[in-house]
Parts: sequence; structure tokens; C-alpha cells
Amino acid sequence: MGFDNCGIWFGGDYNPEQWLGRPDILRRDVELFQKAGINEATMGVFSWAALEPEEGQYQFDWLKERLDTLYANGIGTILSTPSGARPRWLARQYPEVLRMNRSFVREHYGERQNHCYTSGIYREKTARINRKLAEAFASHPGVIAWHISNEFGGECCCPLCQEAFQNWLRERYQSIDRLNEAWNNAFWSHTYQSFSQIEPPSPLGDHSLHGLELSWRRFVTDQTTDFMKAEIDALRKGGATQSVTTNFMYNFTGLNYHVLAKELDFISFDNYPLWGKQSDLQIARDCAFWYDVMRSFKKKPFYLMESCPSATNWQSVSKLKKPGLLQAASLQAVAHGSDSVGFFQLRQSRGASEKFHGAVIDQYGGEDTRVFGEVCALGATLKKLAPLAGARTKASCAVVFDWENRWALENAAGPRNKGLYHVESVQKHYLALRKLGINVDLIDMEDDLSGYEVLALPMLYMLRCGMEEKIRSFIARGGVCVMTCWSGVVDEDDLCHLGGRPHGLMDVFGLRAEEIDALYDGETNEARICFEAAGRKMEHPEKNQEQQGQSRVYTCYNLCDLVKPMEGTVIRGTYGK
Repeated sequence: MGFDNCGIWFGGDYNPEQWLGRPDILRRDVELFQKAGINEATMGVFSWAALEPEEGQYQFDWLKERLDTLYANGIGTILSTPSGARPRWLARQYPEVLRMNRSFVREHYGERQNHCYTSGIYREKTARINRKLAEAFASHPGVIAWHISNEFGGECCCPLCQEAFQNWLRERYQSIDRLNEAWNNAFWSHTYQSFSQIEPPSPLGDHSLHGLELSWRRFVTDQTTDFMKAEIDALRKGGATQSVTTNFMYNFTGLNYHVLAKELDFISFDNYPLWGKQSDLQIARDCAFWYDVMRSFKKKPFYLMESCPSATNWQSVSKLKKPGLLQAASLQAVAHGSDSVGFFQLRQSRGASEKFHGAVIDQYGGEDTRVFGEVCALGATLKKLAPLAGARTKASCAVVFDWENRWALENAAGPRNKGLYHVESVQKHYLALRKLGINVDLIDMEDDLSGYEVLALPMLYMLRCGMEEKIRSFIARGGVCVMTCWSGVVDEDDLCHLGGRPHGLMDVFGLRAEEIDALYDGETNEARICFEAAGRKMEHPEKNQEQQGQSRVYTCYNLCDLVKPMEGTVIRGTYGK
């Protein structure tokens, strides 16, 4: 079995280690999985304590029994590395693996994703158990892929990470003078004399140097990616040849997913929309957007690793899915390029923080539940759709949605520090194209623009990776380019360009953005678009003459660029106020 040849995967997270004392339940699980049409289970995600209860003492028998049983019943396994939550013995014996927060306080053992990615000891212990797992199960026919850790995120500010950060900066900037210039550290007398003086951004110290914050986020992404690569390398050394993935989270800004995506064979996504909190149309549009973001990372099918078959337990209001919504929402993911529908979780826990999180099999354990019936119906539908697996989406249009640009925008201390609505602006451009039935890729500034006909650049505050020249070349090839307000303002270090904005593109767009007006919440302006200037075709040609010179009025919110057009620029609209 493999990602490209086993149809659409249907299953999700399975934690048999919680039920080792109940063989009757484990037997019943397989019966119910088969009735539901489940063909995949993800195991081992948070199983380190069960796999290595004491240092160097491995207990893999229970995992092998489950792998064997599932495979014998036509169910493949995505086997996870267990680094997402370390066992207590590791934290107690090696306290350097514990994270230190931005106030430079060492955290206690607890929760998950709670470890230092720089710690040599943590890397060593993680590599060892990964290699052992690969040696034991890489050749097992039931293992169809490897899942690396779980929902990577968070940061550590311990001395090990501070030293690694300083080395990262030294490699990037080469000299401290160059760093000081790039970050404008003459401001407030923040000049560094050496790289060894630099600490992570902290509420106790520097937190207003935008270059520092931006560099720290890049470092955290690179360090997390390096840790993930080390995990993958350990699997490969143990003999694993299967594809690798890890699960990305909804609207997560802690890591630049474009960087992590390069090291993965396919992308996985965890999606828990708040159906019912807004209109179904609004939620469906938001889901469509994020599915296309995930598909765009690799330009090929992604994997919906986690969704909920009923209600979550961690949202402010954990609402049930209405009848029929499970199938509709799941098929939307498939329609946008997912080769799977996965759930957290397959069997509901009895205790701890996720005991009331929805599951395919609840604590009642029977098959005569509404949720189980809907899961069975979905399984039957997905089986019919199996020929769609592997199908790729070709998009003629792209919208730039760049993680680093978003970091800089949201930390800029500019015209609106609450309610910048950058993501909403990106989604508006995406949805305008989707309403026309056009497939859309969501890309970053490192991506190749060839092959696209239309390119939207909503709030491209930062320009990096030679984006100015990429845009020029794109337009020269006949591409249509749309740029919005608050674009072309800073370079890759969040240092403002001199000479006007959009930097390097004023002649391309025929204007100079001079000022930007931030509107208060509830305050509006108007954009009056002239029919004739915009070259619109009238719905009723006989009325064309009487409509000449008339305008259509649109309402403006939040941000209004005040621009000076260059000579020869066609003015298509003006502010009404």
C-alpha cells in the first residue's frame, strides 16, 4: 500500500495503548472499522511512554500485534514518531530537554510539544527510538507512511537555543555592523557590539526591534525544520523507505509552513471548522481557502489527517455537526485535493483532556449511533471515489500568501495594529477568482510564477526573493497583476524602502502611494468606479449611452491608500469622501 495507489485513505488517529487491558475492545474496534469502510489508522503519535517505559527498555509487541491485525483486515497504518510528547523519565533525567519561555523561565514537564529542538540529548533520544521503530517495522507491509511528530509548534529560549540563534544570525549577516544596519539598531541606542549580546525577543528585554522578531521567527522555523529532518534521517537509517508527512494546523503563524513543506513527501492538515458559528457559506469558503493553501505547498494532493466526526471538546462552544454535514464537509476536502478523510479520533478516550472529543466509536461502543451511521455512509461514498486519488489540480491563477510577509505585517506597528485583516484580504482575492470557477494556488514569494495568467498581491507589505523583478517579468510575459494598498513598503528585514512605494514597481503600476489612511472601526469611505474608465460592458447595451460617465459605488473599510498617479496612468476610480 502507498499514498498514490490505495485509493482515498479513510481513518484517523488510533490509540490502542489506552486499551491494552481490554482485548475485547481491541477486537471490536477492527470489526467496526471494517463496517465503516476504514482502510487507514495512524498509530504511535503519543505513545513514547508505552514504547519505551524506561530508558533503553523497548516494548513494541503491542504495536506489532495491532499492525498485524489491522493489516490482516485490510487496514494500513501510518506509523508516527513519538517525539510530540516525551515520557516523564526523559524530562526527569535530562532537564535540558525542557523548554524555556520568553521570560527565560524553565518550564516543568507537562502537556505536549514541550521540548527543546536544540537539545542534543533530546535529538539523541528521539533519533534512537525512531531508528528502533524503523528497524522493527519499516518492512512491515501494513506500514503505508510515516508521520513525523505531531503539530510542530512553539519555541524555546534556553541557553542552547540562544547560542544556536546567535550562530544562525552570524551565518545570515556575516558581520554585526551589517546586522545593526539591517535592523536599524541606532534607534533607541540598541546597537549590538557582538552577536553574543543578542537574546531572543522577550517582554523582559527587546521586543520592539522588528528585525529581531522577524529573524527569531525565521530561526525557530529553521530549527524546527532541522529537528524534523533529523527525525526523518533516523528513520531512513533504520531502513524506512515509505513517504513521510507531518500535520499542519489551521491558520498557524508560529512556523513558516513553506519551509517545512520542502522536506515532506506530502502535506497533512488538521481542520476543525466552527460550523454553525457563522453561516455555512462563510465557513465553507474559509475551509476551501485553507484546503487550497495545503494543496499549493506541494502542488499535489494533501492528506486531511484530522477532522472531527461530531463535536470537539476544546472550542469555546463545542457544537455537534448537524445531520449530513459530516459527508458534505469531508467531500469538500476531497474536492479541493485531499486524498483522504481522517478523524481524530477513531475510538474515544475514557479520561484526561480529550475524553469528550468526538470519535468514530464513542464510549458507548455500539454501532447503532447516528455518528457511526454517518461515518459508514461516508466510507461507502469514498470507496466509489477511489479513482480520484492522485488527481492534481491545475491552477491558472495565484494569490501570494506569504508567511514571512504576514509576520512582518502583523508586527509592524503601523496604520492598524488591531484588525489589519490581511488574511481576509487574501481570501477576498481568492474567492473572487473561485466564484468565477477558476482554480487558484496560494503561493509565497519564493515560488515560480510561470504558468499563471493572473497574479494577485494583496497587502504585499514586504518584498523579498527578488519579487520586484519577478512581477516585472510576469507582466512582460502578458500576465495580469493586481496589487492592493500597503504593498512594497519594506525589505526582507522589515527595513522601510526609500524613494517611494510600491518599491521598484511604481512605474509598473503607474502610481506612488503617498499616505495611508487607517479608518476606525465603523468608519467608511467610498470608491466610485467609472463604467467608462473601467471599460465595463453593459448588461443592457441599449442603456449604454445613458450610463456613460456614471459610477458604481463601493464601500471601503480599514485602510485607504492615498496615491499620486503618474502621467499617462488611467484613473479608474476615486474616493467619494
